[in-house]
This record gives sequence, structure tokens and C-alpha cells, in this order.
Amino acid sequence: MQTLATRYHLTFKELYAFSRWGQSCTTGLFEKGGREFVFVPGDTVILGWESFVQGMDKANQEELADIFAEIEYEGSAEEFLRQGMTPVRQVTIAPMFVGRKLEEIGWESVPMNDPRITAHPDWLENLQKWAGQNSQSFEIHETVRFERNGDSWRAWLCHPMTYPEFQRSLLWELAASLPTPDEWAYLCGGGCRTLFPWGDGLDHKMKLHHFENGEDQGKPYDMEQPNFFGLSIAYDPYKRELVDGKTLTTCGGDGGCNVCGGMGPLLGYLPCSPHCTTSSSVTFVCGDVAIIGNGEFRASSGKVDGFILYADTLRYENGAKLSRDEQENLKCLYQHFVLNREDFIDWDI
Repeated sequence: MQTLATRYHLTFKELYAFSRWGQSCTTGLFEKGGREFVFVPGDTVILGWESFVQGMDKANQEELADIFAEIEYEGSAEEFLRQGMTPVRQVTIAPMFVGRKLEEIGWESVPMNDPRITAHPDWLENLQKWAGQNSQSFEIHETVRFERNGDSWRAWLCHPMTYPEFQRSLLWELAASLPTPDEWAYLCGGGCRTLFPWGDGLDHKMKLHHFENGEDQGKPYDMEQPNFFGLSIAYDPYKRELVDGKTLTTCGGDGGCNVCGGMGPLLGYLPCSPHCTTSSSVTFVCGDVAIIGNGEFRASSGKVDGFILYADTLRYENGAKLSRDEQENLKCLYQHFVLNREDFIDWDI
């Protein structure tokens, strides 16, 4: 471990044994620039999800049944969940150093008496109004944020940056990079075959962000505690975790869409599953053959005007991937029959 620390300009702290949810790893803890890192060994694992291994308990089944009744869904739970999961695949993950805690991007924590805060009495005046309403936070979009901290307040200044700017800052400041989606799934689930690292449903005994109750007061948030690699990862669906995708891509959260939409704890936390995809999907149907692909919507001037389709995600309903020739043929067929010759889809081929 000391040799690794010297090679990568890190400070080796100690060996530590992490254990969680039936998986364990004894590895090295390192430090650099005030951040703590852990060495994660590589492995060849199966990622993605298509069916239950253990099955859901009664509480999860009843929660889904209520949602299905509300949205008038008549299929099975597996079929419903599979729509939002990445396809099953075998990948080889290289060993890597990983920061142990999530870091918020674009916000600088500053004291309340910072000159950049006190120079704006209108901010503080608005804060006093919100404080009188027992609000826990107050934010001016892309400018400043205040959060209650006991009897006082904490402040953050916003410094917006683009995705390429952030990647460059990682490279120059830390000689680091973002994990790929596959690496993130491995760091989150370790290759687990269940829906979540601990099983095929949500453990309702956990203390979860946004679903606290009086009995949870003073307890730590279960999913925020270090996992089997020593990482605090995928513990809040409101937090989108950046990964190094082909475009600006995130894992581990949907911005709170499911929670805010009243979908309940299970579907609210489904984006925190290591198998869940935050990308959208498109299905091509020809006769009795259906082909599914994942991608992301493209927008300009604040309006959606297209869809970026990732060719390597194209697959048949049984999960079999399309060959290169099949991808090209599908693209030609789509472009030949598309209405008005307006190609809404950008083909990543």
C-alpha cells in the first residue's frame, strides 16, 4: 500500500476491513488534499438486472400493488422494474482509488460574515423573512444558498461550471476522473444480483432521507454509512452523481422526481439501485419484433428537440444485443420511414 501511495502522491493512513450487506473488503485508506480515498480492487462481475433473486417481502409487494392500482398497471412487478434497469452484462473493472464521500459541485461554503455575503443586504433581508417561517433553507437560483444549522445559518455561494470544466478541474487539481457508469454500478453494488445491495426490496427499518419519522431522531441515515468498499454512495435520490458518460450523465438519483411525485419509498429510492438507469429508452416495433435502446434527450433553447441513442445499448426483448450490421440496418430503416424526414434521433453509430 505504501508503494501505491508513493506512486500516486497519496498519504497512506491504514488498512481497514469494511463489511456491509454480506460483502466485505480489506483495503487501504489514503489521504490527499484533505480528502480521504480508498483503494478499490478490480474484478470481473455481472452488472444489470432482469429478475428477482430473493423476491420482495410483503411490505414491498403491497406498496407496489397500491402504485400499480393508481396508475392502472396490470403487468408483473418484474416487468415494471425491468423497464428502468440496465441490461445484464459481464464487465471487467480495473482497480482504482475512489473518494469516500460525495462532494457537491459548484457550491462554496462560506461564513455568514463573508464580505461577498454582507455586500448583499437584500439577501439577508430575504433570509430573515424565510427564517421567521421556520424554513430550513433559502436559495436564490445559481447565486447563494442558506441552510439552518441549529440556531444559526450556513451559507454557500454558487459557482456554476460546465461538465467539461469540471472534468478539467478534476484532472488538473487531483489528477482524477469521474467513474464510468459501469464503474459506478460496481462501486455501488459490488456486482450484486439483487435489486439493491442488501436484497430485492427496500428495507423499511432503514432511516432514509425524506422519509424520516419521530423514532428515527438521532439515528444515522443507514444508506449513507460506508458500504463494503468504504464508500458513501447512492444514499439520496435527490442527489444526482456525475459519471463519465458519452454526454453529461448521472447515476444514483433522479433529482427526487419519484419522491416528489408521491411514488413512495420503494420507487422513490429505486434510482439509488446500482442497476437503475437514469437514461430514457426508446422501443422500435416491427411486426412481432421489438428492439429497445437507451439514450438521453437533446435540448436547445430550453426545448427538447431530439434524442441521442446509444448504439451499444440496442437489444432485443430477450436481452440479446444487436450486431454492428443490425444496428446499421435499423438506423437505415428508421431514417427511411421517419415522418416528414425529420430525424428526431441522433444515432451514436
